[in-house]
Amino acid sequence: MNAIGSYDLLPMLGRGKHRNPRRGACFMELASYLAGEKWTDHPACTHPLLAMMARAVNDLTSNAGRPLLAPHVPSVIGLTSKDPHWDVLIALRAATTAFPVAPDDRRQTLAVSILGAERMLDVLDDRPPGTRSARSQEALAAAPEVTAWAERFCWGGKVRPSRFVRDAAPSIVAVSVQALGEASVFDPDLLMRDLLVDTIADCRGWAAVDDPPTALVPADWADVVRPAGADV
Repeated sequence: MNAIGSYDLLPMLGRGKHRNPRRGACFMELASYLAGEKWTDHPACTHPLLAMMARAVNDLTSNAGRPLLAPHVPSVIGLTSKDPHWDVLIALRAATTAFPVAPDDRRQTLAVSILGAERMLDVLDDRPPGTRSARSQEALAAAPEVTAWAERFCWGGKVRPSRFVRDAAPSIVAVSVQALGEASVFDPDLLMRDLLVDTIADCRGWAAVDDPPTALVPADWADVVRPAGADV
């Protein structure tokens, strides 16, 4: 399809997987569609962990809030790398965003996640053990008792970066998005959307790529992919 010309043919955003565009699309299926790839929610054009975050945000966002994700779909196209820093930093962005507003039963897991991600950066960047970014320090300060517990829990533990990338990072992103969706705030949809948008911006900075082709995306695209009041 040329330059998103036929607006009426755009798939509508919905939860979960979809067999084909006529049945709707999740965030990453729509990305595969716009990138010209085979229809899939795991397209090669996007880093796997960023894509996982996008799928989680898509599925946990309310029907009313999901159309506001649509204009950001083109931004993930072309954002991918095999550098393990991406996985660690995406996980850290997710955990530090979620920790201050997370329900109490999620905070221990998120505190351990933040400390674990910082430890991976110690290894990858040859930093002094125990180094913490300003963002992590600020997030952990929201619950000092939980942070102290997590520090004791993590004492002496070791995880290889390869295992962190394979196992821990996806779990951290999943728990973080879930925690944002459960947060007792006025608009969990906004929190999840902001996390995704901020993470996309992070990735664009690491990849040093230009802005996405927003000229191809109509300003009212949210209404195009899902008309106001429609039930998805």
